[in-house]
Amino acid sequence: MIQRKPYWLHKKLNFTQKKDVEQKLKSIGIHTVCQEAMCPNISECFSKRNATFMILGDTCTRKCTFCNVNKGKPNELDLEEPQKVADAVKALGLRHVVITSVTRDDLSDGGASVFKECVRVIKEMDETITVELLIPDLKNNEQALKTVANCGAEIIGHNMETVPRLYEVRKGAHYERSLEVLKTLKALNPKIKTKSALMLGLGEREDELKDVLQDLLDVDCTLLTMGQYLRPSKEHTKVVEYIEPKKFEEYGEMAKEMGFEFVKSSPYTRSSYMAHEYFEGKK
Repeated sequence: MIQRKPYWLHKKLNFTQKKDVEQKLKSIGIHTVCQEAMCPNISECFSKRNATFMILGDTCTRKCTFCNVNKGKPNELDLEEPQKVADAVKALGLRHVVITSVTRDDLSDGGASVFKECVRVIKEMDETITVELLIPDLKNNEQALKTVANCGAEIIGHNMETVPRLYEVRKGAHYERSLEVLKTLKALNPKIKTKSALMLGLGEREDELKDVLQDLLDVDCTLLTMGQYLRPSKEHTKVVEYIEPKKFEEYGEMAKEMGFEFVKSSPYTRSSYMAHEYFEGKK
């Protein structure tokens, strides 16, 4: 078992660059997945005044063994959260906004109505701002998915995370259900772009990865990210393999050749990393 990270994963954090953004977010009282999930890109993104907002509190009702977000019994919803997100968008001067959430299986709609309200407040503030949502599976509740699909967001993502054989790391999730979520979103609103992400290095085989990519294309999901899984602590799932940057490039090319519209594939790629480029169609 590999114990040390290879040289290409020795990314340094610049705490000076991200201090200003952190102070603004703290003063507003909003969470970011960048901070909660210990994202290695945090200083790079914060220095560019990019952030992925995390709504529905900071505690998840599921216990995925790869994720660093708090797990347990969530607090009551903060009714001011949508406005806080909009205030943060304004404070950071964002033109493309990414909003994700913890999973809230305790809520009847999984939090879909809060996603919708966040988009409404942002668009009311400035309708030219584009919005991307990264949602949990919402238990594949069609009414909840309909709420999200038609809320005004331009991109809606739901992460597959890994291949079916390794789904034990996604406690409470099901591969076929996640695929169905992406399929339903697109059926409910063909105008939106759908997006998904995979973390590599858990022991997946290339043929398994290719099968997942084809499954995504079959449900008309055409935006994709692939990045290296990094173990947040000794209590989390172990890394089986550190995949070389060249291999990530090969996987990215494979995905494009298969038909994905836009792909980011590198060790440090995360589902919302440089997300505006997906909307703009840049490489």
